[in-house]
Amino acid sequence: MSNYTKSTNFTSKDSLPSGDALKIVKGAEFDTEFNAIATAVATKADLASPTFTGTPLAPTAAAGTSSTQIATTAFLATLYPVGTIYTNISDSTNPGTLFGFGTWEAITGRVVVGLDAGNAAFDTVGETGGSADAIVVSHTHTITDAGHVHSVGVKMDAAGAGAGGYVNYDANTTFNTNSATTGIVINSTGSSGTNANLQPYVVAYVWKRTA
Repeated sequence: MSNYTKSTNFTSKDSLPSGDALKIVKGAEFDTEFNAIATAVATKADLASPTFTGTPLAPTAAAGTSSTQIATTAFLATLYPVGTIYTNISDSTNPGTLFGFGTWEAITGRVVVGLDAGNAAFDTVGETGGSADAIVVSHTHTITDAGHVHSVGVKMDAAGAGAGGYVNYDANTTFNTNSATTGIVINSTGSSGTNANLQPYVVAYVWKRTA
């Protein structure tokens, strides 16, 4: 793109005396001026729907600008500052290549959770945790029997003959046998449930800008 610069000082001819050859405006001077104007015009962009070539430059808009102002790649960098997370569900290209700026690190196999200062698991930005496998914590099941009594009734014959070597007792004598108090403890360990505690999800390419 070139700018027009006038070659002939036409007004200076007005002060020259009559008969001075320089007072005459020559056709060659007009040609020089018009050719320079034509060249400058041909290299200028149109106001309506211009098509730029080369590497056109434009002012960088301030952060937060929302207008029809032309945006530059430098302005895009303010939209994705260091620490920004970028996701794409179809293109795995590093955002540094897509946008032309920044250093980006892939985040794999993790979901993002909002900061919660009241929860020790989520109270620091950047901390990680959790597991894809649901593990049942090792624990003990305790069953306690406080003790019980079994009653046994033995009915002897009326004569109490004690046949067969049994001791003679009165008829309808009842014998009670008491069992000792028992305690039953059952120990069990946890088991792994692979991928059993994953929330509903959609997989995407996730990147974090680090520089």
